This record gives sequence, structure tokens and C-alpha cells, in this order.
Amino acid sequence: MAQWHGISRRKSTGGRRVPARSKRATEISSEKQFALIGEPKRKIYRTTGGNTLVRVLSDNRCTVNGKDGKSTIATITTVLKNDANPNYIRRNILTKGAVVDTDKGHVKITSRPGHDGILNGVAL
Repeated sequence: MAQWHGISRRKSTGGRRVPARSKRATEISSEKQFALIGEPKRKIYRTTGGNTLVRVLSDNRCTVNGKDGKSTIATITTVLKNDANPNYIRRNILTKGAVVDTDKGHVKITSRPGHDGILNGVAL
């Protein structure tokens, strides 16, 4: 559900703000989209100024930067730890800082899937 980020119709003193104007389209935030583990799926959003934003809706692979400096692609199996929200572990939601289990070992996600549109991580 979308959230409204506009100014209140009440002043800090409790009085009404007159004249009260209607809600603007620019004050409505975009819907919450969580990055899940599954078949690769992306969504393109239009942002202010006509720019675009790519979000990861689901993905089962991530690019892992190893300790030797080489990057490889690993398949994600499950989320092990997520400091953002403990419920994200049960729901397998991927965020920055989440520790996931892959076929290459434990990986910490370093990219922001909701903003970057890609999953990158470092081997632990």
C-alpha cells in the first residue's frame, strides 16, 4: 500500500491549516517491494525527473567477490542472518547486510537490491 508523505492539515499548535490543499501525486511514495529468493525478476520504476530505478523483486544468484579478488557467481539457497529485521530471515528477504548461504559458502550482501537492481556480496 502506498504511503503519503505530504504536509499535515494541522499546524503544530493544533489549529487547522487554511486553505487546505489536496494531496499531490509527488507526495505519494512508491509501494514496498522486497527482494526475495526465487527466479530472477526485476521491475523498472519511474522516478522524479523522468529517471529510472531498477529494483530486484526476486533472484537466486549473486556475484561474490572472493578473498583472492576474483568475482564468481553463486547460487543463493537461504538467508541466514539479517540485522535489518529478524522476520526477514523467515521470509527469505534480501537486503544490504544480509548473510546468505550459497554454494560457495556464506556471503554478505553489499549492494542494495531495492536501489541498485543487482545482488553483489563478499565471501565470509
